[in-house]
Formats: sequence, C-alpha cells, structure tokens
Amino acid sequence: MEYRRLGASGLKVPALSFGAGTFGGRGPLFGAWGDTGVQEARRLVDICLDAGVTMFDTADVYSDGMSEEVLGEAVRGRRDQVIISTKAGLPTGDGPNDAGTSRARLITACENALRRLGTDRIDLFQLHAFDAGTPVEEVLCALDTLVRDGKVRYTGVSNFSGWQVMKSLAAAERYGFPRYTAHQVYYSLVGRDYEWELMPLGLDQGLGAIVWSPLGWGRLTGKVRRGRPLPAGSRLHGTAAWGPPVDDDHLYRVVDVLCEIAEETGRAVPQIALNWLLRRPTVSSVVIGARNEEQLRQNLGAVGWTLTPEQSARLDEVSAKTAPYPYFPYHRQEGFARLNPPVVGASSPPPA
Repeated sequence: MEYRRLGASGLKVPALSFGAGTFGGRGPLFGAWGDTGVQEARRLVDICLDAGVTMFDTADVYSDGMSEEVLGEAVRGRRDQVIISTKAGLPTGDGPNDAGTSRARLITACENALRRLGTDRIDLFQLHAFDAGTPVEEVLCALDTLVRDGKVRYTGVSNFSGWQVMKSLAAAERYGFPRYTAHQVYYSLVGRDYEWELMPLGLDQGLGAIVWSPLGWGRLTGKVRRGRPLPAGSRLHGTAAWGPPVDDDHLYRVVDVLCEIAEETGRAVPQIALNWLLRRPTVSSVVIGARNEEQLRQNLGAVGWTLTPEQSARLDEVSAKTAPYPYFPYHRQEGFARLNPPVVGASSPPPA
C-alpha cells in the first residue's frame, strides 16, 4: 500500500481507505447502504489491515450512529493500528440543536462519537457540511477546544464550496486555530467538478482530498453499460436520486473506454476507475466501500500498478467537460491561460 501525507500535515494515510457507511443498517436514508454486522465488519477490517488499508471513515449519521458502533467493535483491541475518521454536522434528530456545527453541537457530537467508537480520540474529525447559521470563528474555536483536550488529532471538512473553505482558513490563521488538513469531496470519472476550483484551492492551501463515491455512486462498477439494463438487485434503483446526477450518454462514453482499457490490462472496470483517481493532484486517499469480501478484494486491486500515460489520456479526454464560468476563459484565451495555467492533471482544455 502506498502512504501519502494528508494535505500539508505530517499525518501519513493510505492511498485507499475504507468507508464504513455500510456498517449497521439502521435508519431510512444513510442506513439503506448496507447492514454489515460486527462479525462481518471484523473480517473486512482484517482484510484491510492485511492490505495496508489503515484508515476507516464513518459519520454520526450513518445508520443513526450504528456505523460508528460497529466500526468501534470491529477495531477493538487494535486501535493503535488504525486511523479513524468520522464526521458531524448533518441532522441527527428533530431538535433545534440536532443539526449544524455550533460549539454546543460539535462538542456533544464528538463526545457521542467517542462513546460509540469506544475510543479516547478521533484521528480526523470532519464537518459533514457547511453551517451558514454559525460563525466560522465559533466552529473553529470549538474544534480548537477538542484538539487541545486531546479528543481530536486533525480536523477537516466535507462538501464545502471554495469560498466556505477559504473563509474558514482565513479565520483559522487570524486567530491561531488549527487549520483544516483535509477536504472530503465527491470526485470520479463521471464527476470532475472538483477540479475547477477545489483542486487548485487544495494545492494552494495544502488540503488533501479524501474522495468519496469514487465509482460515481456505483455507476462505474462495470455493471452499468451501454445497451445493458441495470441489474434488478442493484442499489442504484433505490439510491440514484440521492447521488450526483450523471447524463446517460456521458456515462456510456466513459464506460466504453473503461471497458476497452479493462480488456487491455486484464483489470476490472472499477480498478481502472480507481487507479485513474489515485494519480490525480491533491488526492490523499480514495474511500472504497464494500458490502462483502469479494467487493473489497476487487477494489483493493486498484493499487500496485499504474495506467499508462496513453490510457490515462484517453480517460481524461472522454470524461472531460467544458469548464463552467468563470473558469472556461482561462482555457480558451491565451491571455487568461498565461495568468492562470490549468492544474496539471485536471480536465483537458475544451476545444476553442
């Protein structure tokens, strides 16, 4: 397993990490991903550790907290071998303080997560969403308290826009609070919006990307292909509306090239998609999920080899989309391009 620094921090994380969203199975929304119990979770953790996957990602909303409980049991007795990442901020109840990232909510959420995980510290504590109703100074002060108390080692965010990240980082520098080290983001071959603003921001500010849903909400598993109906048992039938939308024609074009490269390399389609992501700028770790041992072992096969430059270029080209305003002028006009060169490895410039 390859290990990388998490952003500009000194923490080393594996290139692949394991998402425990399928642990538990309680609740209507985030509980619908899977129902992995403790015994099976221990087996999946065993396989991960044998492969060098030492970081495990969860959140308080996954299975109404049961994901954290199952993960805590699965790593019991080997806490020092793992990096635990969890998130807070999304609603966990109907009460007035059951959502957001106020000081009261964050401290309570952290203490509850520690109890469910059965541990005395969280290695990476992330805000699951930006809370427009709480001043960023209050949020950062609360996180500073948790860090100083030894309950949290590193902090990060998830699903923030560029201005939200920069406002927080500016306040952290102004008041001497810990800077965020990670940004957990959606990024895949069929969802490259991350590249236009958040990737350059990550490079400039030292934020490592932790990628969620790297297979495009299950669309890049190889089961969805041109002219082939979605299998009856696919979870996409019930969850497609929750994930980022993807145009069918664009999806099929990308999958066509993935299938071609899979035949050339003898690798599975998901392994191709994951390997492409692992070579992208700012990516510190790609979160893989699995409901069973077979899926996990297949995803672990994404490391230990590399696509050729020609294969990567084909995937770059077929998955590229025209940049949104105000980014497209930088690729079309020489003057803009000289002042704002595109990030190496990001989307190819669209035709003039």
